[in-house]
Amino acid sequence: MHEKEFWFVTGSQFLYGPEALAKVEEDSKVIVKKMNASGSLPYPIIFKLVGTTAENITGILKEASFNDNVAGVITWMHTFSPAKNWIRGTQLLNKPLLHLATQFLNYIPYQTIDFDYMNVNQSAHGDREYAFINARLRKHNKVIFGHWDDSDIQSQIARWMNVAVAYTESFKIKVVTFADKMRNVAVTDGDKVEAQIKFGWTVDYWGVGDLVKYVNAIDPVKVDQLYIELQEKFDYVQGQNSPEKFEHNVKYQLREYLAIKQFMDEKGYHAFTTNFEDLVGLEQLPGLAAQLLMSEGYGFAGEGDWKTAALVRLLKIMSHNTHTVFMEDYTLDLRKGHEAILGSHMLEVDPSIASDRPRVEVHPLDIGGKEDPARLVFTGMVADGVDITMADYGDEFKLISYDITGNKPEEETPFLPVAKQLWTPKMGLKKGAELWMTTGGGHHTVLSFAIDSEQLQDLSDLFGLTYVNLG
Repeated sequence: MHEKEFWFVTGSQFLYGPEALAKVEEDSKVIVKKMNASGSLPYPIIFKLVGTTAENITGILKEASFNDNVAGVITWMHTFSPAKNWIRGTQLLNKPLLHLATQFLNYIPYQTIDFDYMNVNQSAHGDREYAFINARLRKHNKVIFGHWDDSDIQSQIARWMNVAVAYTESFKIKVVTFADKMRNVAVTDGDKVEAQIKFGWTVDYWGVGDLVKYVNAIDPVKVDQLYIELQEKFDYVQGQNSPEKFEHNVKYQLREYLAIKQFMDEKGYHAFTTNFEDLVGLEQLPGLAAQLLMSEGYGFAGEGDWKTAALVRLLKIMSHNTHTVFMEDYTLDLRKGHEAILGSHMLEVDPSIASDRPRVEVHPLDIGGKEDPARLVFTGMVADGVDITMADYGDEFKLISYDITGNKPEEETPFLPVAKQLWTPKMGLKKGAELWMTTGGGHHTVLSFAIDSEQLQDLSDLFGLTYVNLG
């Protein structure tokens, strides 16, 4: 992903004279410089110009639309800026738009204020004029109100930047499905054409045999080297396996990891799916392989669930690949006072949510009919987060989420050698489960401790996507 930047455009007009416009530009540059120096923002802001006419505003917004490095535009009305000047440029803008409703000073200079000051510092009503035209144009832009130098305002801007980058990168996401989806499953299905129109996601089928060719061609020396390197990050637990079996099965997963990575990188894919029903030519269902790839930011979902695989990739971009994982509701604790969901998957939850040092283990897997797969085993986080799913309802896609509290299991699970995360919906398990199922939320999700519901709403607004925030 190329380095992204955000352009800053300040609104004004010629009515106030050249000295006022010079002050507007000076103040704008100060704001941009100080915000960039704050260390609070994940991407740089570039001051571009003071918008004074329909022509120069339209020109800069057209330029932003077709510059791949620009992830969004931030606007601020220092003075009154007649909003008709913004119409055409805003119509043409195809990047996320943040209206920063702020003021250069965070106070009223009672002892010195005069009409010269009032003419230059008209954000209070200039921002309202500008906001009207965005609302009239149904722009679905973000509005943040407050002083630009406040840490909470900069935090809001930072979170919006992450949304904006995810949105612009969404239209580049390519998913490869090795085999088709799991037979007869409903919620993992969907309209790939509509997904490409709405989200930009390209979803391509490739046969497992195409992947097998890559697996068989991997250099054993690279596998041996990676086997040694990973011992610095993870504990190798041989368990009941012979040394030869453990090493072979782990190395085969590393071979799969290198093969899938090479396949995706060569063909431009960012996410993938597998299906345990179609593993012809592979020794193991990818487990450790999928976990390692997700830990690097690739998207993944099991059983051919391309929507969730793309969503994992999208939200990993938004979260800078921190504490955001593919997940599935697996089993429940329904005892009063202990209500919780134990989430996991057969093998493939990635270690970005690990609270302990992950262990590489080899165990049987009844599903798939292949050799015992190697996988990372760990326990998840104690933190507040959000659980997210996407489904196709025929007439529209919906994004559904609720806030959760992540906890550690009350006891060890010695006979469940998988990565796992315990959580409870903040509204309570009973209410949360009933609302989730009434809305039609699926069993494959993205669980994140780095994303919040405001960001999901902002992202949905950009896509024109129905977002159901259950609370």
